[in-house]
Amino acid sequence: MTPFLAEFLSTAILILLGNGVVANVILNKTKGNGGGWIVITTAWALAVFVGVVIAGPYSGAHLNPAVTIALAIAGKFEWGLVPEYVLAQLLGAMVGASVVWLKYIDHFRATEDKGLKLAAFSTGPAIKNTTANLFSEIIGSFVLLFVIFYITSAEISDTKTPVGLGSIGAIPVMFLVWAIGLSLGGTTGYAINPVRDLGPRIMHAILPVSEKGSSEWSYAWIPVVGPIIGGSLAALLYNVLN
Repeated sequence: MTPFLAEFLSTAILILLGNGVVANVILNKTKGNGGGWIVITTAWALAVFVGVVIAGPYSGAHLNPAVTIALAIAGKFEWGLVPEYVLAQLLGAMVGASVVWLKYIDHFRATEDKGLKLAAFSTGPAIKNTTANLFSEIIGSFVLLFVIFYITSAEISDTKTPVGLGSIGAIPVMFLVWAIGLSLGGTTGYAINPVRDLGPRIMHAILPVSEKGSSEWSYAWIPVVGPIIGGSLAALLYNVLN
């Protein structure tokens, strides 16, 4: 296992489980059809937990270019490694989205609504408003990164001896993503991760999805730029405060 492979595999599984729950809830004739927002946000949070568990020991489990860039701005990650991590994350997201399509291919065929088919790949605004949509992605990503900077490892208080938590150390990030989804996700679908949106959107354009519509490229820059701005602002504020 290498950092590149860890980021690739963990992001692929993140998207497999995250986009998988969206497909399960919104596509026709699935057993999860109509499950609703609570189901989607909960599964996305658990997907992040799974991804962090896989990659944590090998790459630090970024799974998100906004995280990688913010950590570099904060001086906690080498700038020279940023392109490698981002490439691994993007490729992983593309593979994960492709597997979701294969998994739900009959249900894509059974769904007539082209918008729902796209939604099983990438995010979109509930109400189109460029400024508001961009702000939504900025604030959600700001909260994600700002809180991540302050998540601390467990220790024995008397001796300050670190306690290895193993996989359960990923639980705080899981709850953080869950909270963001429940509280801030209703406006744009809370991409809060450039490759979470871009990778699947690329695959929506490439794959032979039955009777698909537009990949909505005019909107695609918002879930890419917004999270990077939000994460960068969180890193800059963290640097000022610390």
